[in-house]
Amino acid sequence: MLNSLNLHGLMFIDVETVPQYPELSLAPSDYQKHWKHKASFINPENLSEEEVYQRAGIYSEFGKIVCISCGFFNPKLPDFSEFRVHSYYGDDEKELLEEFAQMLTHDDGKHQFCGHNIKEFDVPYIARRMLINGVALPEILNISGKKPWEVNFVDTLQLWKFGDYKHYTSLDLLTSIFNIPTPKDDISGADVRDVYYKNKDLDRIKHYCEKDVVAVAQLVLKLTGNPLITDQNIEHA
Repeated sequence: MLNSLNLHGLMFIDVETVPQYPELSLAPSDYQKHWKHKASFINPENLSEEEVYQRAGIYSEFGKIVCISCGFFNPKLPDFSEFRVHSYYGDDEKELLEEFAQMLTHDDGKHQFCGHNIKEFDVPYIARRMLINGVALPEILNISGKKPWEVNFVDTLQLWKFGDYKHYTSLDLLTSIFNIPTPKDDISGADVRDVYYKNKDLDRIKHYCEKDVVAVAQLVLKLTGNPLITDQNIEHA
């Protein structure tokens, strides 16, 4: 698998999500009812109602996407020495999803998704939020009911498992052991909710999301025996 990867054919992606409301008490009563039922199954630490609601962003039924970043190697350079990153972000989730879907439709299958744990999180989250927002699914996301081997995504978590189903390794750990600059040097995923609702700093979230995309691209370079991209050869569009 690693030796056969077409790096120029990869679209590296990452998403950042938050709960749909800054506080549970501000949500509609029906939303609160369904969340409290969900929370009864995911609160083994006996956290307070508001503390457990901070985790709502990881569930597509209760969260929303505030940023999708994607990156590509420069197809004109055979040595993968240049990389370009672009983000779709904002408060209007439907608008950013429509823009992302339009890009995917225009790409028309030329690239396949690549990311860390995207099969379990990013891809299904994007697809579900598109349907909830009434955005037509591009063909690359129309995977419901497909068999695992029919889904043409590259997941670096799965690559690193080497068939070990019980093993989870974070992107942060992998960047550390491969001496790749960490994307967690400012904020982590756990901070995104507060940065969005309290600091209202979408640019900071975008920057963090793009660093995750670059980190995955660097990891793939390491896994395939290629040198890392230098900072001056990373373009943020």
